[in-house]
Amino acid sequence: MEENKSNFSEEENKSNKEKTVDQTKKAIKQEAIGLLASVKQFFSDLLDFRDDTDRDATILAIKGDIPFKGATAWILICSIFVASVGLNANSTAVVIGAMLISPLMGPILGIGLSVSINDIDTLRKSLVNFGVMIFLSVLTAFLFFWLFPLSEESSELLARTKPDIRDVLIAFFGGLALIIARTKKGTIASVIFGVAIATALMPPLCTVGYGLSVALEEDFAKGMKFALGAMYLFTINTIFIALATFLVLKVLNFPMLKYANSEKRRRISRIATFLAIIVMVPAMWTFVEVLKESRFERDARNFINRELSALPHADYIIKNASYRYSDDDNVLSSIQLNSFGLDEIPESTAALLKARMKNYDALKNVNLVLNQNRSKNLESLKYMEQIRYRDSIDLLSQSDKIVFLEKKLRSLSKLEEQQIPFDNLTKEVKINYEEVSRISYATVITSNFSKIDTLSVFTVKWNENSKEESIVKQQEKLSSWLKQRFDLDSLVVKREK
Repeated sequence: MEENKSNFSEEENKSNKEKTVDQTKKAIKQEAIGLLASVKQFFSDLLDFRDDTDRDATILAIKGDIPFKGATAWILICSIFVASVGLNANSTAVVIGAMLISPLMGPILGIGLSVSINDIDTLRKSLVNFGVMIFLSVLTAFLFFWLFPLSEESSELLARTKPDIRDVLIAFFGGLALIIARTKKGTIASVIFGVAIATALMPPLCTVGYGLSVALEEDFAKGMKFALGAMYLFTINTIFIALATFLVLKVLNFPMLKYANSEKRRRISRIATFLAIIVMVPAMWTFVEVLKESRFERDARNFINRELSALPHADYIIKNASYRYSDDDNVLSSIQLNSFGLDEIPESTAALLKARMKNYDALKNVNLVLNQNRSKNLESLKYMEQIRYRDSIDLLSQSDKIVFLEKKLRSLSKLEEQQIPFDNLTKEVKINYEEVSRISYATVITSNFSKIDTLSVFTVKWNENSKEESIVKQQEKLSSWLKQRFDLDSLVVKREK
């Protein structure tokens, strides 16, 4: 009996322990649910801005900023002029100042508002004023760059000719910040100013004017490339700001405009929906295309820096490698490697590099181009400079002539080896240095009145639109390459003015 009582007691204790554990688990579960609910409520209270929205005041404020006439038109013209001066002078501070006084956002917010609330009259008014805004801005910038005598390219201008994925993200999230600030009771002016700077609507329009002036006066193709690239950037900013406006106003349940005629209301609703789709489809297409190009450029840079490091003369090949993205289905994007004057990259190595390109998602269908000097026998230099040698010798004293000719005789074989194949040189320079428009070569006789020596002199003319910073860097690189390419102890690379 005692043994049975003992067993019963143990079973009862075990049962009580299991009940306690179950109760503890339920209590922990309830506490976890309560904690999650508290966290959810915290973030809901933190991020919910619907209760702080003044719908009527927002609609009136946006509609009030749409028209471009009178003082607003003159403010726009002045701000575009200031921005053009800042871009021309390469002054970021001046460009930012111009953005702060620019009234460009009004019609763009009007487009997003009108589509979201079904207001066709506001949409028509926004589009008309949007066109006026673009026309005034481009015309002002064009006249400035066309008439101003010191107009030239700058990094601030060139930065607005080729958008990438970051511009899309800036435009969209900047547009979100702008419309959220607009809908808040007591508009946050600092946010509106910040968005005006971040989305940078004005500099692309100024760059369009600059491109048109270049197309009219200098190079049509180059100018139109600038203008179209800048207009593409402006279009991206505009679409994504309008899209952000549309989405936020839909989330905030802004009241749809009511029409007395139900048939008209349905027709307007269809038009607004159609326009929303027209805005959103190009926006998504633009986002995907720019994202693809950005991924290609990222993977191309990584491939060049990582996979080429083991090659002979890796520093030179990496420095002179280039890549080009193509959005044409009939033309492949490419990565180009240049090894002129150096050891050729063997076919086996080239095949291995092509295989490794498949490890990069954006490089699987990219063409690898190898530019190599496959001619082992260098062409002999034509002796066009001999006349110059003869004329220079005639100016020397008799003793100097003897010294010079003896030196020439002793080093004749060496000079034969050092003679520069000018035809090959020009081809290689054209491929490696796109900013060079002309190059000339001469061997100059120099004397410090104690000895006579010969010096290889290369004279280079750079493209007029090349930046000074780039010219200095490229000229140093060209000098180093020429020394290594032709095994020259000393040379001079001069810039032709």
